[in-house]
Amino acid sequence: MDQPDKYRLLDAALNHVMFDGWSDVAFNAAVAETGIDHALAKSLFPRKGIDMAVAFHMRGDADMKARMASENLSTMRYRDRVAAAVRYRLEAVEDHKEAVRRGSTLFALPQHSVQGASLIWGTADAIWVALGDNSDDYNWYTKRATLSGVYGSTVLYWLGDTSEGHEATWSFLDRRIDNVMQFEKVKAQVNGNPLASKLLAGPNWLLSQIKPPTKFTASDLPGSVGTGKS
Repeated sequence: MDQPDKYRLLDAALNHVMFDGWSDVAFNAAVAETGIDHALAKSLFPRKGIDMAVAFHMRGDADMKARMASENLSTMRYRDRVAAAVRYRLEAVEDHKEAVRRGSTLFALPQHSVQGASLIWGTADAIWVALGDNSDDYNWYTKRATLSGVYGSTVLYWLGDTSEGHEATWSFLDRRIDNVMQFEKVKAQVNGNPLASKLLAGPNWLLSQIKPPTKFTASDLPGSVGTGKS
């Protein structure tokens, strides 16, 4: 795939998304603006605006991971590393807030909601992987499920936040992360309690049989653009 052409089309589309959403109109405008052959553009984004919205989200994830790799997170508490990752993800697209809003609207539609949930799950997975998560049981799922909830709710709060420097959003994020850490603490206490462990021996054994899915590379899927600044 011709990545430079994908980037050019995506960046050109961002000039139109704020007015036309992630639509065929925005796609066609980007094609006309860049002069890229329509057939090539269609091969890069088969579903046009929808795949552009997917690409925009995935590029935000890539920017977040690049920043996490460049920052010194080792001096932070673990909960602060998680909070920082979510903050980096939002700051990666802060110049395109309306595009995020339009994407949230698009992926809230019934026909696209599964894809939207998958994208949020992918963001949560990217954060845990970057933080070195090596869970190999049901914890793999619970960590990503809880962080998906944190990320999704924080995005919605961020979209409506008009405070200076989005300080209200970061306070909201801290409260949500504290909730998650409290859940993890309780879970650890239950697992470390001999009586509770015996009572839950059956369920725990069943849960221990749950394994994360086999990893695969999604770089060639429609809408994938790899790294790059939004």
